[in-house]
Amino acid sequence: MKNTYTNEPSRSAALAGALNRPGIGIIRYGLVIVLLWIGGMKFTSYEAAGIAPLEMHSPFVDWLYVLLGQRHISDLLGIIEIALGVGIALRYLFPLVSGIASLLSAGMFLTTLSFLFTTPGWEPTLGFPAISAMPGQFLLKDVVLLGATIFTASEAFGAVHKSETSVEHADSVTAGAR
Repeated sequence: MKNTYTNEPSRSAALAGALNRPGIGIIRYGLVIVLLWIGGMKFTSYEAAGIAPLEMHSPFVDWLYVLLGQRHISDLLGIIEIALGVGIALRYLFPLVSGIASLLSAGMFLTTLSFLFTTPGWEPTLGFPAISAMPGQFLLKDVVLLGATIFTASEAFGAVHKSETSVEHADSVTAGAR
């Protein structure tokens, strides 16, 4: 936005432009770090035991718990989280893959947020807005992660056309050189 008196870009617009790129990078690669780290933790018995109560009480996941057991469902979730983290990280090479991985991560975070309502542990004597440490406070961060995945999906899908245009341009340049 330009200053109406001097016809120069405003300082706030310049600041917004300067913060945009690093902000997007921090959101994207912070999300990647979280997914890789938490995914890696799923291969430990500590984490497998810690998430078992969430899985057992979820109508979306309890059947997997029965089918695979505590150890194997945790391993499967670890593989999924690591694969999604790698997919999101590929934004500058394969924006479509990154966008799809972001959307799948959004579905994963919606599932984990459902644990807030399916896992016993809410303490009504504390009153609103108090929530228990487990599962409430443990899962509340997933609201922010859900927002990050939706944003990274939008940004990556927006880049798909741009990368296709770059490829088409490169193809036309090399075809013209023949």
